[in-house]
Amino acid sequence: MAKWQLWLLVLAGLSGAIAQTDLEGQVFVFPKESADAQVILNMNHNGPLQNFTVCLRYFTDLTRAYSLFSYATRTKDNEILLFKDRPGVLSLVVGGEWVVFKFPENTGSSRGWEHVCASWESATGIAELWVNWNPLPRKGLQKGYSISNQGVIVLGQEQDSFGGGFDASQSFVGELSDVCMWDLVTAMSDVRAASADSQLSPSVLNWGALQYQIKGYVVLKPMLR
Repeated sequence: MAKWQLWLLVLAGLSGAIAQTDLEGQVFVFPKESADAQVILNMNHNGPLQNFTVCLRYFTDLTRAYSLFSYATRTKDNEILLFKDRPGVLSLVVGGEWVVFKFPENTGSSRGWEHVCASWESATGIAELWVNWNPLPRKGLQKGYSISNQGVIVLGQEQDSFGGGFDASQSFVGELSDVCMWDLVTAMSDVRAASADSQLSPSVLNWGALQYQIKGYVVLKPMLR
């Protein structure tokens, strides 16, 4: 394990509990607006990322802007960011550069849950966004860029600095589940298969074996059926 990853785990161990478990059927509940409620995730990857796919599900009644997935390094606060600007508008940020996707809100969702997948590949710069398994027109950004693996992933807050700089007005309020990440551009058919317990195990973040730390007012609960 790289020294910086070991340092992060030691620091996390001093400031709060670290857990690694199968979270199938579980959700992180963010009950109220906050400038400190967060879930910290450990990225399992050696070396820079040339490609990625990140998927998650969320359930909220927020109409203001909020962060869904924030990955920051010491040199770049928005190395990867998935940000909901307003209903029907999602932004993907790679290496500080933004692209905006627009979509019909709640199309095909079940009981208000939204499923989102974002992918990016360095060779072409092409970014894809899928909402409830429906593809949106592809965009391009940061062709040839490499994403540093020396960072921290935060759910529930947007990092304006490495591991901090939170703004309550951009915090997530609601429920998050099924967070997975691959170090490749993954076809949605494969993501569906992975959701059905196939052999395509997420390589960077795996909801079925997630290492996480809860800080602030966040509660792990069973998903409402």
